[in-house]
Amino acid sequence: MAKKQTKQPRKHHGLITVALPNAAVSEQFKTLRTNIQFSMVDKKMKSLVVISATPSAGKSTVAANLAVTFALQGNHVLIVDCDLRRPTVHRNFKLANGFGLTTLLTDQSGSVEDYLHDSDVEGLSVLTGGPVPPNPAELLSSNRMRQLEKELVERFDLVIYDTPPLLGFTDAQILASREDGTIFVIRHGVDTKEDIFKASESLKMVNANVLGVVYNHVPVTSKDHGYYYYGYHDEE
Repeated sequence: MAKKQTKQPRKHHGLITVALPNAAVSEQFKTLRTNIQFSMVDKKMKSLVVISATPSAGKSTVAANLAVTFALQGNHVLIVDCDLRRPTVHRNFKLANGFGLTTLLTDQSGSVEDYLHDSDVEGLSVLTGGPVPPNPAELLSSNRMRQLEKELVERFDLVIYDTPPLLGFTDAQILASREDGTIFVIRHGVDTKEDIFKASESLKMVNANVLGVVYNHVPVTSKDHGYYYYGYHDEE
């Protein structure tokens, strides 16, 4: 059985909110956090999906930094790597990925606690993706996954799911249909109008609650310095 990971000092790839908590970029993540909170006025948001239409839009970086920002507010947060085809959350947090969500889903007697990793951020836990399986969509649509989602929202104040790109896979649709809210990350200069339209239609098909869009990698000028966050560069 897997053992819970102990907290060790690490250098975090892509976590600007950890490296430079007072930077303009980090402030924009705080603004994003506030906007998400205000978008759910009638119901407390317990689960959030971060998606993109295509690869390398920056969704994993957005998901990780958003998780840090919510945890720094005093929330008990969990980030789950559901990109089982190309898991990257463990890289952002400098964690091993020998076990994770895939092994938890196939371990019928396994306890969630045995598969969680501690992070260097107080209040933030990580569930990595684990070994790449041959059937990611089937795992995410399984009854075992549904039961796990219910257990996680009871354990944590907020659960953030990082998913594969929408186009080409059904994985993200599966989760977006079940969670409280969805954040759509679009990359400037890469995602086309056709990509965005197709992704948007796929979210409508499953009645996903899209809370907003993060327009990422926008070139920064002196005139839009206040939106520096959107110029933040990371490939995951």
